[in-house]
Amino acid sequence: MPAQVVLLAGLLTGCSESTVGDAESSPSVNASESARQAEATEAVESGGTVGPAGSACELPVTFDTAAKWKPEAIDTAPVESGNEIAEELAEGLLHQGPFTAACEIDAKPAGNIGFIRVWTGEAGATEKDAEALLKEFVAAEGNTSKARYSDFSSDSDVSGAEVQYLYTSEVLEETKKERAFIAVTPAGPVVVHLGGFDTAEHEAMLPAYELAKRTLRTT
Repeated sequence: MPAQVVLLAGLLTGCSESTVGDAESSPSVNASESARQAEATEAVESGGTVGPAGSACELPVTFDTAAKWKPEAIDTAPVESGNEIAEELAEGLLHQGPFTAACEIDAKPAGNIGFIRVWTGEAGATEKDAEALLKEFVAAEGNTSKARYSDFSSDSDVSGAEVQYLYTSEVLEETKKERAFIAVTPAGPVVVHLGGFDTAEHEAMLPAYELAKRTLRTT
């Protein structure tokens, strides 16, 4: 299945019956969550790398993907279906704020429902623009709330901004957790985003997301 079609299907997929509470939590809860994520990240097995020339997705950054997760470049060519509404919808889903979908890493082969998606922007931004650009990305998704921004740094000292937030589907009237991080490179800013079918799936996929963040390098 073409990655463009998979992207559309994934972005149109709703949540399950479970909902999430307030993303804001006490410092002690945040510390415990960080400790659990760190432990899970160390345990997850790397299945390869995306980003370098010759890989499934050539990007301005590289990072490790979890074992069994399947990366595929996203075709951003205009959809020509003959249906004007469908074409406009497809075009809108391939862009989010100043970013264009570039790569989709599918968790289904590993037993989860969701993706890590990579979005790229135009060159010209600087590292100090990272959080502002990430805010544009979140705002463009729509129906988001409880966003909490922070700084991050990979093991290779690539630094940037990160956000955790809630997304609510108006159609399904359900809410789930999402998160993303951004790094600004000479070739342009890159956002790595983790959604998920619902909050339970999102949390199950966190080790793969944390692995990507920890191993992030610029190309």
